[in-house]
This record gives sequence, C-alpha cells and structure tokens, in this order.
Amino acid sequence: MPMSKPHDHGTIANGSKSQEYCAFCFQDGRFVDDGITLREKIEKNIPIAKRMGMQEAKAREMAEKTLPKLKRWKK
Repeated sequence: MPMSKPHDHGTIANGSKSQEYCAFCFQDGRFVDDGITLREKIEKNIPIAKRMGMQEAKAREMAEKTLPKLKRWKK
C-alpha cells in the first residue's frame, strides 16, 4: 500500500507512525492479522484489490511479487 499521507501509516505501541507498515496491517505496535501465513495474506489481499477496481490476475501478480519482499515476510 502506498503510504503518502500520515493516516496511511500504521502506528507503533507509543502511538507514533510506523515508517514500514500501513494502517491496514499494523496498529498499536502489532500486526492486525498476526499469525496469518504469507500465502493466506496473498489470498486475503486479492479480493481487496478487486474491490478497488483491479483485475484478479493483476491483483494476484502484484501480491505475489510485492508481499514476499516486505520485511514482515523475509526470513
């Protein structure tokens, strides 16, 4: 998710803005969907992107290319 506005950013435990995670994924210093697998997160994000007007194939491609590169999913 692009984080171009302050309200796009998630929050860390002290309430300040996270520079790494968006407001949909990270609130109060923890992941909203803690415990979800990368595969589950990809599948969860596809319908969201579709509701935003993206074609399913493009949404899947973007999720599969982008999500594994995020710090959260790097091993």
